[in-house]
Amino acid sequence: MDLTVVGCSGSFPSPDSPCSSYLLEADGFRVVIDLGNGALGALQKYCGLYDVDAVLLSHLHADHCIDMCAYWVARNYRIGGCPDPLPVYGPQGTAERLARAYDMDEQPGMKEVFDFRTLTPGSFELGPLKVTAAPVAHPVEAYGLRLEHRGRAMAYSGDTGPCAELTELARGADLFLCEASFTDGKEDIPDLHLNGREAGRIAAEAGVGRLVLTHIPPWTDTERNLADARAEFDGPVEAARAGAVHHI
Repeated sequence: MDLTVVGCSGSFPSPDSPCSSYLLEADGFRVVIDLGNGALGALQKYCGLYDVDAVLLSHLHADHCIDMCAYWVARNYRIGGCPDPLPVYGPQGTAERLARAYDMDEQPGMKEVFDFRTLTPGSFELGPLKVTAAPVAHPVEAYGLRLEHRGRAMAYSGDTGPCAELTELARGADLFLCEASFTDGKEDIPDLHLNGREAGRIAAEAGVGRLVLTHIPPWTDTERNLADARAEFDGPVEAARAGAVHHI
């Protein structure tokens, strides 16, 4: 599997990166994981807009899903006609949320362009991939995701506070893409986000191969979070960077 970081800024775009979006490729199958503010433009550097095979949305906060509105425009008004409906997996109410965001009637909304499918806890097959969704600790319905292919696995936290479900989801993953929005000792809001120290601790408990910190907002000190994560996890740790490709 190859994981390209399309965007990794938390909460709002930074000067260097759009918000959350990741492109995972395996055996020619392409999955976009989240599509936050600014991500659709950046995605075109790495993949054709009509070459995506599915979209996974971890939750429905704008910094993880709002560019689906622009993606609807790109597909619906494509010269030559709209492609076949694209499978989009998201929490309950994804179709309605996106229709409201674009000020459309909910019926049909975007359903003629996207084939909306509801994420629930558990596993399913998606092309050559096995996808597992697990509920995580966030103010809205939110999922961490694990994607597996040929004995290799990556886990993605989405947005979450510390929770046992995330540790189990990440267990033994070759790559753990984990949010680190907060700074240890600065923010302490239950069931919202992780800091670098917590991300490192979860990585150690789960026994992952390597840790990539992501969803770090522009106002958070990335180097501080990296140091805190390394204090808890003795494996490789790095910060996500827009355009970086990770081979899994």
